[in-house]
Amino acid sequence: MTGFPLITDPFFYAVAIPAVLLLGVSKSGFGAGFGSLAVPMMALAVPVPQAAAILMPVLLVMDLLGMAAFRNDVDKPLLKFLLPWGLAGIVIGCLLFRLLDHRLVAGIVGLFTLLFLAQRLMFPPRADSPPPRWLGALLTATSGFTSFIAHAGGPPINAYVIPLKLKPLLFTGTMAFFFFFINLSKWIPYAWLGLLDWRNMTTSLALLPFAPIGVRVGVRIAHKINQTLFYRFVYGGMFLTGVKLLWDSWPLT
Repeated sequence: MTGFPLITDPFFYAVAIPAVLLLGVSKSGFGAGFGSLAVPMMALAVPVPQAAAILMPVLLVMDLLGMAAFRNDVDKPLLKFLLPWGLAGIVIGCLLFRLLDHRLVAGIVGLFTLLFLAQRLMFPPRADSPPPRWLGALLTATSGFTSFIAHAGGPPINAYVIPLKLKPLLFTGTMAFFFFFINLSKWIPYAWLGLLDWRNMTTSLALLPFAPIGVRVGVRIAHKINQTLFYRFVYGGMFLTGVKLLWDSWPLT
């Protein structure tokens, strides 16, 4: 190995720094869904698997900050239900990682995100009819799978948790703990797949100072925003995420 093992391309940092800031804001719960744009943004400069690997230490720091900020705002029964299905999705993602086209995965996530939003707009659910548990299991496993492939686990699980109408802080805290365990479970499989090389990890350290900035901005907003406006931003983030992921999957790109 010669030279300093760090990505030095200025264009990479021009897209990676905004991606990390956006991911931090999303980790706070405000603008949930926007975090799924981080890997597609960084993929403008590096391959998708490399972008996902670079974000691993950044995600760990963000998850720890998120759990510290919302440690008293967790729906423990819901979290206990979600985690096994999310981890099942991680296992599936690991086994299929080498076989799948990442653009296809992006397209599937984008399409189902937009279909969910269309369904919510045209057929709003009654307040007394939460989604069935089998659907929650399926969407949570999908979240684990897409999280492993491209750190895009937000939209599928949001499609299940949002209709539960949790208070903003409870929603944010539960998602913070869920994704901490999901992201923590990726480290060994990512190492097994050869993604955690020295250059990727050193580059991640260079991006790390921007992680708490995004989280801090998002946390401050999440504590002050009212519930109706909060979910409007969540839906807005999911819509933009769905459009971007679907665009990234287009064959002509």
